[in-house]
Amino acid sequence: MTFSKELLALADKAEAALAPQFTRLERISRYHTARIMEAFSAHHVDTACFNGTSGYGYDDRGRDVLDRVYADVFAAEAAFVRPHIVNGTHALTIGLFGLLRPGDIMLSIAGKPYDTLGEVIGITGEAGNGSLADFGIDYRQIELKDGKCFDLEAIEAALRSREGERVKVCFIQRSKGYLDRRTLTVEEIGEAVRLVKSVRPNAYVVVDNCYGEFAEEREPTAVGADLIIGSLIKNPGGGMAESGGYLAGTARAVELCSYRLTCPGIGLEVGASLGQNKNLYRGLFYAPHTVAESLKTAHFAAYIFEALGYGVEPRYDEPRSDIIQAVRTGSAEGLCAFCRGIQAGSPIDAYVTPEPWGMPGYQDEVIMAAGTFVQGASIELSADGPLRPPYIAFMQGGLTFDSGRIGILSAAAEMLAASNK
Repeated sequence: MTFSKELLALADKAEAALAPQFTRLERISRYHTARIMEAFSAHHVDTACFNGTSGYGYDDRGRDVLDRVYADVFAAEAAFVRPHIVNGTHALTIGLFGLLRPGDIMLSIAGKPYDTLGEVIGITGEAGNGSLADFGIDYRQIELKDGKCFDLEAIEAALRSREGERVKVCFIQRSKGYLDRRTLTVEEIGEAVRLVKSVRPNAYVVVDNCYGEFAEEREPTAVGADLIIGSLIKNPGGGMAESGGYLAGTARAVELCSYRLTCPGIGLEVGASLGQNKNLYRGLFYAPHTVAESLKTAHFAAYIFEALGYGVEPRYDEPRSDIIQAVRTGSAEGLCAFCRGIQAGSPIDAYVTPEPWGMPGYQDEVIMAAGTFVQGASIELSADGPLRPPYIAFMQGGLTFDSGRIGILSAAAEMLAASNK
């Protein structure tokens, strides 16, 4: 692809400025790679683990060993990883239905969860569709303080109130999702966990960990979260997983969720891996490096678009806790132009022009650009956003920085062309 001399000069300037950030990301990648290799060795991962099973999937050694590897890597007591979990929302639904019971309260302490959880919780959609609300589970929400950090005073007051006794799950969305806010750090999540446990020790702290894995040296389970949940076609799948999700946390939380994954009394004893084990092991092995490449792409995007006059979150020189880069495009056409550029700079379906549409589970029309090898894989370079003010493009992924760089420059060229019309 060819770009203007001015844009290429800006790209060179960005890379020079980002050298300290890239060095930091490479250090984190090496740290996690070492931990993953140690877990592989400790649990005797061998080629026999790649064998698939069918039917009930009894005695699937590769599946069971991978569960133990994930538990170690995420500093958890237990975990399960399954290719038939269809997306992050499905994994979160398993977790929430696994832990909550009629009469309980789910308290979201980081504001509104991701759009697709609305119908799962029952705050959007039709009654009677099987949401948590249909099963007599109530929902409460505490906003972030100034949209930036946990409102610890409000959380403590809610937990100490009369209905606070019914709070069974305190829910945290680590990433910004489709909200115009910063991503929460693991340290901040740890502070919130300690508060919750000091007031309601029997409440579960559940973290939507999507987009955050391997962005920092620790995961929320390392600071006391009872359960973290994510999608394999995001960070931990390393660009190799064809589908799937994981749940990791305390032994009791994972056990309860396993009964929702399959059924009570059976839990994790069944579940054929259907020949996907090798991709899941290999994806986890690649994941720290792939996440680092994605984060480099995000830093690069922040520099380029801030230099072009757009608001970005986070800025190019700020540490990151997830792979998402938000760009405030300022208009519907700006958002669409950004996504057109990302699509044109992708390895797959580069000739396709993305258009907004009413996606299931979303309240606004959404435009998505994803020229990916795996459909919807957010660890691959993609961008999307709802067509509502302030028209933010949420960009994530990049299997390699070299390819991600091309995608970012393509988006910048498309936006410059649109603004000059």
